[in-house]
Amino acid sequence: MNLNKYIDHTLLKADASKFEIEKLCKEAIEFDFATVCINPGKVAYAKSILKDTNVGITTVIGFPLGATTTEVKVFETKQALENGATEIDMVINIGAVKDKDWEFVLKDMREIKNIAPNNKVKVILENCLLTKEEIVKCCNLALEANLDFVKTSTGFSTSGATFEDIKLMKSIVNDKAEVKAAGGVRTFEDALKMIENGATRLGTSGGVSIIKGQDNKSTY
Repeated sequence: MNLNKYIDHTLLKADASKFEIEKLCKEAIEFDFATVCINPGKVAYAKSILKDTNVGITTVIGFPLGATTTEVKVFETKQALENGATEIDMVINIGAVKDKDWEFVLKDMREIKNIAPNNKVKVILENCLLTKEEIVKCCNLALEANLDFVKTSTGFSTSGATFEDIKLMKSIVNDKAEVKAAGGVRTFEDALKMIENGATRLGTSGGVSIIKGQDNKSTY
């Protein structure tokens, strides 16, 4: 197993500097990670470093609350793609989920996929704030919206990915979409167990440590 290709090497903290983004990108090149995962304002800079490599650029949309309007998410996505993003991780509108406004939730997802038809689009469910029934419903809506991935967490709420949630999400999407575990992937063993339970992508800021068999000491 090439564990490195499961990893979105992540740096989403608010005070991330250009120096830190450069370091992240160079680590991603060295360890041949799938993508770097960064905020939209850093995409163009990351592209200048990664343009001649096979490392992709994931950016986050409506992050971390998911509470912006669909129109804002669409604009954010368009600009991110223009700046060089290759994959999109959008945060679901959690309040709309709680309101059971499924029409809005579906439209919110569809609008992003419509403008990124050739890019992998992942929806972040923020499972720690949802019931199991809501997780199941959101996974089914993601399939209806033709999204490529369902993702567990932003890493900025009350908790991150759990093995139980990965198994549940995989049981719903089956082979029609993929599952990304994010937040709380601390060790090489954690990573393997997430994959065993159905994850095909891991969002972590500790990718280098995990590959080396060391504990990820970061908060994401």
